Amino acid sequence: MIELKGISKSFRVAKREAGLKEAVKALFARQHETVHALQDVSFTIGDGEMVGYIGPNGAGKSTTIKIMCGILHPDSGGCVINGRVPWRDRVAHVRDIGVVFGQRSQLWWDVPVADSFALLKDIYKVSDADYRRSLSELTELLDLKELLKTPARSLSLGQRMRCELAASLIHDPKILFLDEPTIGLDAVSKIAVRQFIKKLNQERGTTVILTTHDMQDIEALTERIILIGKGRILLDGSLQELKRRSASQKRITFEYNGPEPSLPAGTKVIERGPHRLVIELEKEWLSVSEAIAQISAQVDVVDISVTGMSAEEMVAQLYREYAL
Repeated sequence: MIELKGISKSFRVAKREAGLKEAVKALFARQHETVHALQDVSFTIGDGEMVGYIGPNGAGKSTTIKIMCGILHPDSGGCVINGRVPWRDRVAHVRDIGVVFGQRSQLWWDVPVADSFALLKDIYKVSDADYRRSLSELTELLDLKELLKTPARSLSLGQRMRCELAASLIHDPKILFLDEPTIGLDAVSKIAVRQFIKKLNQERGTTVILTTHDMQDIEALTERIILIGKGRILLDGSLQELKRRSASQKRITFEYNGPEPSLPAGTKVIERGPHRLVIELEKEWLSVSEAIAQISAQVDVVDISVTGMSAEEMVAQLYREYAL
């Protein structure tokens, strides 16, 4: 169980103008600005949940993760994870968590991956029997057999991320924090990582907190999202609820022969091209069938497709609503 109550965190940041003169002035009179990274953040995550923690850059996502990992101390508020306060009982706490930062590595750069795993085994004090079992299972699930003898610096990004996942799970943690785990990966590697995370949750009951800008990751893995912006929790609910909020907006794509048709009231052009038109309509203004009928009466329609808003567009709309 993860429970955050009223967490706030601020940072004092030094700032100055560019140039040598300003640099010299800063030696004697440095200016500082207080940045409020988190303001009264509260939420609860149950055992075995998979939660998407989303928000724009600088919203406070990584700061929250670092507090939950015990790396940072909050200025105020409380955080209890599996009965422990992370920054007060860090040694016991880190045995129950795994962390993957998409842009940072926990593998030693110049040694074979297997040596990094063996060192992590000693750090986490994993028994020989548990290590062999865990390594065998992770090697099979993530297809690591050919990578274990390879230094981390020689791996591709997709290969390294699979090894990073395995490294974070060597000690069989109850909670897995994933910060941009698929950043920069190709489509095949992304699918492999998503499938593994989902299987891990289903088979081991691992709690997963996922921060990412890739909404396909969110759709594939999570049922609940928490939106943070400017250090405050703005939305906490299911992805289905978010989709229902945007269900009224529909997009219709027309492929047609002839001149471009005139648009009925209550529609907006999203994209236009030679003999192709994408429009968006609000259902309270105009139904899909009415829009299709009015445009079909003007041109020879070759093909029609009707879609709702994508997850990326729904989140972008939320950002606009909250002025993020």
